[in-house]
Amino acid sequence: MKVILREDVKGLGQMGSVVNVANGYGRNYLVPKNLAVEASPKNIKQFEHEKNLILNKAKLIIRSAEDLSRKISGITLTIEAQSGEEDKLFGSVTSMDIAEALSKQGVEIDKRKIILEEPIKRLGTFSVPVKLHQDVSANVTVEVKKAAAAEA
Repeated sequence: MKVILREDVKGLGQMGSVVNVANGYGRNYLVPKNLAVEASPKNIKQFEHEKNLILNKAKLIIRSAEDLSRKISGITLTIEAQSGEEDKLFGSVTSMDIAEALSKQGVEIDKRKIILEEPIKRLGTFSVPVKLHQDVSANVTVEVKKAAAAEA
């Protein structure tokens, strides 16, 4: 029995491939679990159409991520923080702080997409990677400055 795989099946093949399987395996396992459909000419044509739609949608997502990447790369964020001796911060600048600063610039980014190895704990300029998509990432420049002391 020939079937078209709708999902990746370990030991059998990847999504979209046409494979030959035993009749019982196809009829009793793959088709009922919606892992495959019978490879009739109609199903092959329909699957190709769905595959093209998915590929076009993926291209649009990647294109929008690349546009956002160019926009983010040109941004320099300035974050003011209280600091003590030797330019050490009282606390730290985290990915949440960077996400808030980006949203003030008009760019909404989920804080989980901002890749900080560890929070920033010193004054200075840092390049912080932002993973926008599996294949697209950008670097945002974060400048941590000493906050002006409040006068009493």
